[in-house]
Amino acid sequence: MTYPLIVLPFVVATIVVTLSTARRPEFGRRMRSSGLTALILLALTLVFDNVMIAIGLFSYPEEHLSGIRIGLAPLEDFAYPLCAAFLVPALFELIAPRKEPA
Repeated sequence: MTYPLIVLPFVVATIVVTLSTARRPEFGRRMRSSGLTALILLALTLVFDNVMIAIGLFSYPEEHLSGIRIGLAPLEDFAYPLCAAFLVPALFELIAPRKEPA
């Protein structure tokens, strides 16, 4: 179960950083946008990971996986696009200078 352990810090960081922006303006709008982005990225991951695994571009040693698969793709493959969809906008929100209310 190596891959789930590798994914865990990314998931934890995503949750912590995203929640740290909860009091920033337009948090709800950003979450809706991130959710839509996540759905699109997960759909692309579902299609293309399965195709790449099916044609033999890469494989995973079974002993390093959780054992849960969606098609041929291990569940762990879906964590990275999900984290990217929420972590990148949250980081941008934290790094960008705050706009002062008029």
